[in-house]
Amino acid sequence: MNIQTQCCGIIVLFVLYLFYRRQEKVKLNTEKAYWRAFCITVLSICMDILSIVAIVNMDRLPIHLVNWVCKTYLVSMIGVALSSLLYIYADLYSKNGQYQRFIKKYIVLAVCGAVFIYILPISIYRDIGKTAVYTYGPSALATYLFALSFVAMNTYSMIKHRAMINSRRREAVFVWMSVWISAAIVQFFNKDILIIGYAFAIGIMILYLKLENPEQNLDRRTGMFNQNAFSEYTQQLFVEGKDFSVLCLYFEGLFHQSAKDDINEDVRIQISRYLLNIPGARVFKNAEDEAVLLFENSEDAGEVVERIKIRFNDKWGRDGSVVLRLQGIYVPRLSIISDSLDLPYLLRYVRENRRKYTENDFVTVEEAMVSDMYQEQVTERLILSAIENGRIEVFYQPIYSVKEQRFTCAEALVRMRDEEGNLIPPIQFIEVAEKNGLIIKVGEIVFEKVCRLIKEQDICRYGMKYIEINLSVIQCAYSKLAENFIRIMQDYGVEPDCINLEITESASLSAKNILLENMRSLMDYGVKFSLDDFGTGQSNLNYIVDMPVSIVKFDRDMSSAYFENGKAKYVMDAAMHMIQGMNLDIVSEGIETKEQFEIMRKLGISYIQGYYFSKPLPEEEFLRFVERENR
Repeated sequence: MNIQTQCCGIIVLFVLYLFYRRQEKVKLNTEKAYWRAFCITVLSICMDILSIVAIVNMDRLPIHLVNWVCKTYLVSMIGVALSSLLYIYADLYSKNGQYQRFIKKYIVLAVCGAVFIYILPISIYRDIGKTAVYTYGPSALATYLFALSFVAMNTYSMIKHRAMINSRRREAVFVWMSVWISAAIVQFFNKDILIIGYAFAIGIMILYLKLENPEQNLDRRTGMFNQNAFSEYTQQLFVEGKDFSVLCLYFEGLFHQSAKDDINEDVRIQISRYLLNIPGARVFKNAEDEAVLLFENSEDAGEVVERIKIRFNDKWGRDGSVVLRLQGIYVPRLSIISDSLDLPYLLRYVRENRRKYTENDFVTVEEAMVSDMYQEQVTERLILSAIENGRIEVFYQPIYSVKEQRFTCAEALVRMRDEEGNLIPPIQFIEVAEKNGLIIKVGEIVFEKVCRLIKEQDICRYGMKYIEINLSVIQCAYSKLAENFIRIMQDYGVEPDCINLEITESASLSAKNILLENMRSLMDYGVKFSLDDFGTGQSNLNYIVDMPVSIVKFDRDMSSAYFENGKAKYVMDAAMHMIQGMNLDIVSEGIETKEQFEIMRKLGISYIQGYYFSKPLPEEEFLRFVERENR
């Protein structure tokens, strides 16, 4: 009997089975589809062997039994072709909920093919001397037609939706199909070479090596499932309409690749084992220092979370000497968000804004937080739209020179409009732009618009000496800030002394080295700097000593406190005397009344800025204002 290749195929699949079944799996639809294809392939090869045995012994067996065995093998070939189609559909349609519909549709088609195979006559060829046995006739021809139709649909789907399918899965299935079709062609023209079953086994092995090795979904260092598995599994649960709970834990460097000392390694192993053994939880390492526990049973999740919190209040390590500061985010029900893609965004949002909602290390996510997160997403899209469609504008607030008794400069302030042309308050978009890095682009747009104003309007003829431009903390930490600003000034032919950049104390704290390098480059080019918002945050005269600035701006709150708080008055008096002793100019912001203006003028403040003179104005109104006031 010519069953050597079939036996080799069975051995290959048996070895794969040993490796595949011993690994924990995520229960993805693609994993289920692969296991279905695996089982059908095993069945098909076994039926191939049985059909050969039946044909060889057909003299001693009822002919109806021989025909049934041979036809069942042919039906199993359709099953293998169908399983390959459903495997690629598991990747293609699991994301939009159509997968089950396609399963039912094509199973019905496969059943129709099986009925045809069993009804149509089959012919059997047996040459015992040459060890050649095979089937042919209408039943075998129907098998080829139905199987090839599934292969054709598979190929068509992969080509049509190639952008939607995992590229490695597409490549692996193409190889699988190519091996199978090549084997079918060889066997069709050489009836005594029975290699289709072995080709099936090779195809299953290719899928395992390329995609379906469960270890590809594992983080080997912790034994947890990895980020890719987390993304795919949560997306699958959302599509299937299942509610679930999520607990996200942060470990402050414990799982980082550089944390390899013996104590950390021991604690890491201990914590990993503890989390992996929690009943009802699937554990994912979603990022460095971040473990995510997913509970499909939301009713039990709350109790388990409380036990986890109690355990982490205890000590870790072999000698119980390690105490961890654990931070966690608990989402009781994921039905409060609309899409699985929002889950990583939600976890990041709550982590970054935790202090906005609670002082505790553990945060339980509520609908208000989700609403805030979605509002941030809306604002982010609005910023992107404003950037792309030119809805970023610059308003200018005039600054009055006490010495020259006229307006000699102005502060450029970013403004943004929505699709209807309405102004959006800066407080609603600046923070979001800073968080997602869009402030870099917004800042460059503002800087370019200021340079265009300086060049095209020749601000000197209005009595203006320079324009002040705010730098956000994120901009100060951008290594190419100086390079980009110098290039823009050169493009517009703007003299550097027409520009004054405002930095904040928080900026000098968070990225001091990069900021100083940017400042050196820009100051060498001729740009000057102001220290903005003095009097907020961790105000300290050391900032003025450390930062090479020529102007210090008193924050509006500090200016107001001078008129309302006796202690603040003494603090501000002392600060003014020291700053003036350093030969630095002072700008007092937030001046709103004539009385306040007169007091600041008598104190020797160099510049006054505030609503007493003007609110921030659009470019044309600003130019008309300074032209009128500076006559």
